Amino acid sequence: MQVFEAQHNMSALASRLREQEGLAVVCYCAAWCDTCTEYRPGFNALAGKLPQHTFIWVDIEENPELLGDEDVENFPTLLIQDRRGSLFFGTLLPHISHLERLIGSLDEHSPLIEPSPGALPDLLDGA
Repeated sequence: MQVFEAQHNMSALASRLREQEGLAVVCYCAAWCDTCTEYRPGFNALAGKLPQHTFIWVDIEENPELLGDEDVENFPTLLIQDRRGSLFFGTLLPHISHLERLIGSLDEHSPLIEPSPGALPDLLDGA
């Protein structure tokens, strides 16, 4: 499965989010961030390994509206949502295995968290 780049694929991403049954996994990064550059190949590979989920790469300088009222202070910052809402929002060490384990630990019984940027479809509508 491809990784959606928010600044290039807004309409395709919105369609995918309306249809998806799995998780939305968002990585908030910046083009100038070396850690993000190193993290991206693993993020792309994980998207291919877990096609039931939607993986989204957001450059916070290109699409700050996709953060809602939240701020990013460290990279990578991840947001994971299901149809109910946000399950995780925060930084992870830049090892893709940590994200893979986190995704594997989440299910329909996982508690929702606050604060978070908000529902992705709503953020996309406002973009």
